[in-house]
Amino acid sequence: MIRASVPRLTLLAAIAAALVLPGCAAKGPKKDTAYVAMDVETLYNVARDMLQKGQYKQAAQMFDEVERQHPYSVWARRAQLMASFSYYAAKQYNESIQSAQRFLSLHPGSKEAPYAYYMIAVSYYEQIQPVDRDQKITQQALDALGELIRRYPNTAYADDARLKIDLARDHLAGKEMEIGRFYQNASLYVAAIIRYRTVVDNYDTTSHTPEALYRLVESYLSLGIPTEAVKAAAVLGHNYPESKWYERAHKLVVKKHA
Repeated sequence: MIRASVPRLTLLAAIAAALVLPGCAAKGPKKDTAYVAMDVETLYNVARDMLQKGQYKQAAQMFDEVERQHPYSVWARRAQLMASFSYYAAKQYNESIQSAQRFLSLHPGSKEAPYAYYMIAVSYYEQIQPVDRDQKITQQALDALGELIRRYPNTAYADDARLKIDLARDHLAGKEMEIGRFYQNASLYVAAIIRYRTVVDNYDTTSHTPEALYRLVESYLSLGIPTEAVKAAAVLGHNYPESKWYERAHKLVVKKHA
């Protein structure tokens, strides 16, 4: 899992707090409340109190119950978003996504729609796996973050999404590098070059680009194509002249032509 600089729940919790409607103090049964019919205000307040106590899973279920028992009330719309946040806080990310998607399907033009898109995006983001695992979820996170930025570019959500996109792209580049090194170590240089070129061409703003260019120098030299190796080294030197990777690449090229 990769992390942005924003604390995990800070932005989400701040917005979620603004969604909580004022009401009377919680009352009614304390156990099995999700299965007991109650008035909407009581249900909402029980869910709110659970959330404030850090009982995230129970709060999410209770917010769902608000919607189930009182689907046409104003509380139900807010409860959908609060359920999404509560599931997210409980690390039940798929449920968080489903709650936010349900909200958007019912209220696509709501002023709170940006928050729902953000919940979807960060719920995918939190599920990103290490580079030695499949990266399908990383691409889903990128797609969701990109959709948020496209729809609501001038929001705080979009600002955070841009940072997360940079980190996710760096993650995908790291995956390409891992596969490229595997192929290179197996002397499958053409396959390695394809992976390194993907980093250079598609993820050129990530931290992996200097090494990718250096690995291209190595792989081209191993294939006996010094002209391409020199080109890769030149690009590396032009863009990252102080990099340790350029120093290494320069030594390789000089040694080859000595």
